Amino acid sequence: MSANKNAIPQDILKGWTVLAVDDTPASLEIISDVLSYYGAVVKTAANGKQGLLAAQKFKPNLIIADIAMPELDGWGMIEALQTDVHTRDIPVIALTAHAQRGDRELAISKGFLNFLVKPLDPLNFMNQVLVLLEAVPTLGDDIRRKMQNK
Repeated sequence: MSANKNAIPQDILKGWTVLAVDDTPASLEIISDVLSYYGAVVKTAANGKQGLLAAQKFKPNLIIADIAMPELDGWGMIEALQTDVHTRDIPVIALTAHAQRGDRELAISKGFLNFLVKPLDPLNFMNQVLVLLEAVPTLGDDIRRKMQNK
């Protein structure tokens, strides 16, 4: 999907709850602003421990989580999410500022849907998320249907 911001329907995430977990306020702000613009209800958490509790409470459609965080990092959070019957099917996109060769494969092997590299670019962020969501059957179908009906 290579849609630009103007081609993405503003209500494409209407009815979705997205949890953003990051200890960097600027990243949380970008995620919240962009996804809210497209209709999502965005919940935030400042570390993996808070993120895990928020995931259990809100049962979001999607989680976007940093890897390097205090208290509980992204690796520990994804492991805990996968062992909980109530959260194990929630797709999680990892964020990292320190991407190296092999990191994408490692993230996917640990249970992340995929990952994005920080710093996040507000202009391209939504396109990147939509491309990654196409791999999730129910969410990808919802995205494709809304893009066709725009």
